[in-house]
Amino acid sequence: MRVLLFGTFDRLHPGHRFILMEAGKRGELIVIIARDVTVQRLKGKLPVQAEEQRRAAVSRAVPFARVLLGDSDDYLRPVREHAPDLILLGYDQRLPHGVHPADLPCPVERLPAFHPERFKSSLRPTA
Repeated sequence: MRVLLFGTFDRLHPGHRFILMEAGKRGELIVIIARDVTVQRLKGKLPVQAEEQRRAAVSRAVPFARVLLGDSDDYLRPVREHAPDLILLGYDQRLPHGVHPADLPCPVERLPAFHPERFKSSLRPTA
């Protein structure tokens, strides 16, 4: 089974590692790292780490996965290119504005949280 997981993965923390490992248990894992411009557009601010730093950190954390940078213009391009059997979302993650589950060729499931009171990225200091 081909599993697709999207995320920013800024300042990789145990919560990120948890969802990466959980996703990896489901099958052949492909991780799509959000481009800096995409993060700016969706979250209103740039990530602390540049996209290549984030990609490299995730690659080191899950060497069994294929870790790629996303498409800054077309959120669904990785879905079309990699034809996943399953798309996984983090416990607090949403599909991008304008993308609906019906637009996707496979089921979308949500992964559980891992101590969100401690490891949620927005709770971590930015420096």
